Amino acid sequence: MSGRLVGKVAIVSGGATGMGGAASELFAAEGAKVAIIDRNGEAAGKTAAAIRERGHVAEHFVADVSDEAQVEAAVKAATAKLGPVTVLFNHAGTIVIKPFLETTLKEWDWLHAVNVRSMFLMTRAVLPGMIAAGGGSIVCTSSISAVAATPNEVLYDTTKGACHMFARAIAVEFRDRNIRCNAVCPGFIRTPHGLREVADLGKLGVDVSDAAMAAQQGRIGEPEEVAKAALFLASDESSFVNGAHLFVDNAFTAM
Repeated sequence: MSGRLVGKVAIVSGGATGMGGAASELFAAEGAKVAIIDRNGEAAGKTAAAIRERGHVAEHFVADVSDEAQVEAAVKAATAKLGPVTVLFNHAGTIVIKPFLETTLKEWDWLHAVNVRSMFLMTRAVLPGMIAAGGGSIVCTSSISAVAATPNEVLYDTTKGACHMFARAIAVEFRDRNIRCNAVCPGFIRTPHGLREVADLGKLGVDVSDAAMAAQQGRIGEPEEVAKAALFLASDESSFVNGAHLFVDNAFTAM
C-alpha cells in the first residue's frame, strides 16, 4: 500500500461488513486511523480487531446512525479517541424491496431515516471539527438506483436520489472551507445487501438472472472495488474532484 491516507482520521458509518467493511480495512491499510460506527457492535468489533491485528489503527463505536443523540455521542467518542476527523465515509444504509402500492408509511419513514437522515446527522456532527482541522473529504454512498430506476424499488431509489444531491449540495456550500464531498455509486455488488437485493427482485419477477447481470454490468461487482473508488475520493489524489458522482458499475448506467 502507498499510504494515501497517512495522517488522516476516517469515520466509516456502516463500516462493519460488506462494502463498508472493505473500506474500513482499506482505509486503515492506507494509513488512516479508522473509526467504525455501526449498530452491529459484534461485527464492528471483529472488523476493528482484524485491522489492529494487521498492525493498523481502528476502533469501533456502536450507534444507530439515524438517531441524533447516538450519532453525536459516537462522533464525540471517536474524535476523543483518534483525533479530529478529516475523512467521513457516509456508507450506512439498507433497502426495502416491495411493490409500491404495498409500501407503508412506516417503511417510507424508516428507510429515509437510515439512508438519508443518517448522512445529514453524521455530516453535521463531523463538519465543525473537520473545518477546524483545516478541511477534509466526505464520501457518500449513493447508487446506480439514484439514476436508474428498478421495479419494486421506488422507496430505495428515492432515498438514493436524495443521497446523490446531498453530496453535491454539501460540496457547493462548503467548498470554500476546504471541504470536498462526493458520492460513490455502486451497481450490483457481492455483499449481503446486494445478494439479498438480487434474490428479492427475482422473487418479484424482475430479471436478475446471470444473463441479465452480464448484459447490464458484465458481472457482479466486489466490495473491494467499491472501497477502492471510495479511497480515491477520500484521498488527496482527488483534490480537485468535488460534487462528483463516481459510478462503480462497469458501464451499467452508461448504456
